[in-house]
Amino acid sequence: MADQTVHDAPPAGRSQHAVRRLLLAGAAAALVVSGAVVTAGSSQAELPLGGVPEATCAAGDLTETAEQGRVPKADYESGRAARGYRCNTVQVGHHGKRSVLGSGGFKVQRYTDVTGRTCAYYDSALMVGLNVPGLLTGGAGLGVVVLDMTDPAKPVRTANLITPAMLQPHESLLVNQKRGLLAAVMGTLATAPGVLDVYDVSRDCRKPRLMSTTLSGVMGHESGFAPDGKTFWTAGAAGFTLTAVDLTDPRRPRTLKTKTGVVYHGLRLSGDGRTMYVANIGSPSGRDANFLDGAGLDILDVSDVQDRRANPQIRTLSRLTWEESSIPQVAEPFVRGARRYVFEVDEFSDLFGDITKFNSATSPVGAARIIDVTDPRAPVVVSNVRLDVHDPAIRADVMKDPGASSIVRSYTGHYCSVPTRSNPRIAACSMIGSGLRLFDISDLAHPREVGYFNQPGPDGASAMSQPAWDIARRQVWYTDTDEGFFAVGLRGRAAALLP
Repeated sequence: MADQTVHDAPPAGRSQHAVRRLLLAGAAAALVVSGAVVTAGSSQAELPLGGVPEATCAAGDLTETAEQGRVPKADYESGRAARGYRCNTVQVGHHGKRSVLGSGGFKVQRYTDVTGRTCAYYDSALMVGLNVPGLLTGGAGLGVVVLDMTDPAKPVRTANLITPAMLQPHESLLVNQKRGLLAAVMGTLATAPGVLDVYDVSRDCRKPRLMSTTLSGVMGHESGFAPDGKTFWTAGAAGFTLTAVDLTDPRRPRTLKTKTGVVYHGLRLSGDGRTMYVANIGSPSGRDANFLDGAGLDILDVSDVQDRRANPQIRTLSRLTWEESSIPQVAEPFVRGARRYVFEVDEFSDLFGDITKFNSATSPVGAARIIDVTDPRAPVVVSNVRLDVHDPAIRADVMKDPGASSIVRSYTGHYCSVPTRSNPRIAACSMIGSGLRLFDISDLAHPREVGYFNQPGPDGASAMSQPAWDIARRQVWYTDTDEGFFAVGLRGRAAALLP
């Protein structure tokens, strides 16, 4: 069966406004391919856009002083913001030094090797070179930082991975738990040549062993790993590619399939590796009021690739869109009983739809949502996961705060994760200016906040990384791009929600 996704040529005569938006949106500077899919749908219109119910914090916590998720100007002026904000959390450990040029990036990964050692891996800057000044002051260093987490209160840096992709992994850094493979593809805000680095961390997580550096990734920005560890997927974003790489032999990666004409972000796969949940950034619509058309969740049948069939096809099963979307980032799969879900998060605000106004206060914030994907041809949004600062009714006011006024440094979402794919009851999100947020998802239709940890610097918080979980020690690990790596301990109700 042929690939069922249809790709059209760019629309002729695009308006000057649309072209202007295209030039201004650095993360999608080359979005010139439009597309359509076989099935499409929309959901969420009836769901509220305000914050979920607030957490009940423990006595003695450093709680927020204003609306949920907000660090108001008065707190900067009084010095209160410098103390940070804690609710059912405590700082256990920290690595890195404060630097507005980079001390943390987009991913935190955790792995325990065959000897029982546990390590953390995080990219040290949003863009290569920003963290060079930190070398002079004892900062995290270049590339991907390797931490020995034997004592989370005292993380020990054991290596910096500085091969090409690890120097500039953008949002692609992932570790496969089954095989102990750490991989990343070179990426940028738009895309980059797909140099793929693969390391083995299974024997000694403190000393990753380079298996290969190849061009097998084609183009790079985000990524995905089949749970069996045999297929690494790269998303080229503005390179318009989705590529599957065979890592059966990590010393000899082999490109299996490249699909073109797509603008994909994070890629996550079902437990059997046959269904892919894709954050679809969308394609130019040519309409001033809605520059990006079709942004949302694509569900793909990738069983041909997983089964290693000759001439594999990638089939689009459905596309789901939602109201108040911004830039879909990633959709993390999990199961609850016999049903399947994804915890999806949008990054930033809808810069593409409202960029001509240069006002992120009026641009929709996608934040996060829980989607039922039990029927992959008919996914449905179950609930929104938002904070008060994402509410359109108060956006104009909260965006005046010192740490929230820029396009990418504001009260918006970036990455979320769950501690386990099997019946998780808690989720964690890095929500940039609001720090690390914890949500009780015991009732999927009615999520609630259960805790937070926010340590803003003078320029506000910049929590952008995918959080990692240490379940046994009741901890979540994440990075703030200015403040570095944090090991955060969960207490009270938040800790009780872990397996």
